[in-house]
Amino acid sequence: MRIHVLASSLLIALGGVSTPLLAQESITEPATPQACFALDSDAARLACYDKVLGRSPADTRAADAAASAALQARKEAKASAKELDGEDPRRNELFAHDELASLAANAGRGSLLDSRWELAKDSKLGRFQLRAYKPVYLLPAFWSSNPNEMPHSPNPNNTATQAENLDSTELKFQLSFKTKIAENLFGDNGDIWVGYTQSSRWQAYNSEISRPFRETNYEPEVMLTFRNGYSLFGWNGRMTGVSLNHQSNGRSDPLSRSWNRVVFNVGLDRDNWAIMLRPWYRIPESDSDDNNPDIEDYIGRGDATVVYNRNGHEVSLTGRHSLRSGDRSHGSLQLDYAFPINNLLRGHVQVFDGYGESMIDYNHRATYVGVGVSLLEWF
Repeated sequence: MRIHVLASSLLIALGGVSTPLLAQESITEPATPQACFALDSDAARLACYDKVLGRSPADTRAADAAASAALQARKEAKASAKELDGEDPRRNELFAHDELASLAANAGRGSLLDSRWELAKDSKLGRFQLRAYKPVYLLPAFWSSNPNEMPHSPNPNNTATQAENLDSTELKFQLSFKTKIAENLFGDNGDIWVGYTQSSRWQAYNSEISRPFRETNYEPEVMLTFRNGYSLFGWNGRMTGVSLNHQSNGRSDPLSRSWNRVVFNVGLDRDNWAIMLRPWYRIPESDSDDNNPDIEDYIGRGDATVVYNRNGHEVSLTGRHSLRSGDRSHGSLQLDYAFPINNLLRGHVQVFDGYGESMIDYNHRATYVGVGVSLLEWF
């Protein structure tokens, strides 16, 4: 009974967070404009009105075409100015704010990546508004093919000496959000976001060891993002970014695990698809302080996520790899599928195979299958 009460409380708490994060994802069927009026968040209220009144965002292709035409017109205007005056009179204006520049800055408005990162000029919602980041879900059934009862590391201070009697089925949940703290640092481009993600694995059904939280991973980060406007093999390059990322499990030795990374982000999308490529560089630590010196050979040196979203159904596939060969060649694949249940909840299925499902399991291989519900997905 206690487990069901705690799980229900968690779900209610998640539901309370979802509305201000991203209204268009958590409020899919509002009843009346009066219902929208009650929302506190400006972003949530605007998205609710759009849904009730049937407003659709501008076609991404139209925004891209207008931006492309504006850029071409600016090039022609500059060329004409040089011919007439011998030089471009605006050469000293680093960031010109004319009508053409405004059109160019709206490239990709309404695209998948723009909906999450406010890339276009008219998509900006200002600072300090909570937004969705990574998926938010509760998986009451999360099964492992090979529970890691003796975590180990090349650092002898981080190798367990006593096995723990773990159940193969536990409960997993994830919370994730971000907010913008600075906007348009370079003319009409360049935003700084801070994000936080927390994922927990709870031995909720293991009464023999008092149902402990087996592993919780904490991941704060700060990100600088830029809007892009190029095409590559039919994909639209929407954004690039760089972030400073910390990830740890907040435990003491021998179970402590942590690392710090500089992560580079490249985002592309087309129609109902999006791709995020993330190579990273691990910030070195001293040998004595390094809980997991070979973590890059298992969790990897980069990942790639492909997302497909259509009519409320979303499939995402994330792959990581060490980018090494031989004995240092390791990686993982994670597949998530979410589907509508009602106007708030989605069913959620997760399958993971490989190394590093969590920090404590960074060099442990297993297959995991989770089933539950989610409130927010990637898009």
